[in-house]
Amino acid sequence: MLEIRPNCENCNTSLPPNSEDAMICNFECTFCKKCVEDILQNVCPNCSGGFQKRPVRPKKYLEKYPPSEKIIYKPVNTNTFKLMLKKFKNIKPSNR
Repeated sequence: MLEIRPNCENCNTSLPPNSEDAMICNFECTFCKKCVEDILQNVCPNCSGGFQKRPVRPKKYLEKYPPSEKIIYKPVNTNTFKLMLKKFKNIKPSNR
């Protein structure tokens, strides 16, 4: 079951359970679509994986399976991330 984390780890934008802009990697690192496209370029700064659109949890299941309330906010250190980005941005996530 996905945690459905409530915010972008980089810019802290709110990403409610019905957000169309939430993106996750295979470890559920959660970022907004803008950060994934403009800053991360589809490279997760935590695991170097790629991103997919996070599914929307149907309203009827929100009470039984509530989304996470844990805020993870750790803006990407752009200087450190440059090295990871250089290494992985031109490699498909399935080949990293």
